[in-house]
Amino acid sequence: QVQLVESGGGLVQAGGSLRLSCAASGGTFSGYTVGWFRQAPGKEREFVAAIRWSGGNTRYADSVKGRITISKDNAKNAVTLRMDSLEPEDTAVYYCATGRPIVSAFSDPQMYYYWGQGTQVTVSS
Repeated sequence: QVQLVESGGGLVQAGGSLRLSCAASGGTFSGYTVGWFRQAPGKEREFVAAIRWSGGNTRYADSVKGRITISKDNAKNAVTLRMDSLEPEDTAVYYCATGRPIVSAFSDPQMYYYWGQGTQVTVSS
């Protein structure tokens, strides 16, 4: 069974940057799409970005376009989420997940069936 482990969260001031990483064990991302979602207190889990392992197609939520970049490292079997110009509204627990959604369903969390435990990102104003 694939296990996902996120790392790289922390506390940063508004305008700062963080890099989150998602590594897989017990399997590879080959043939899957890897997505990042986030959940703030009292809010529903929302889509942030996704990348298809084969071909590298990416999708981003409108709220993060231009500030967040998702990329993959084939050698490390890992996905990185680089976040720049962070805002207090980006404060949330960030989760990586993997599944095989069709392109039009990249943002649907129900299309992902392996999830990490999450990593906290806190942006102070």
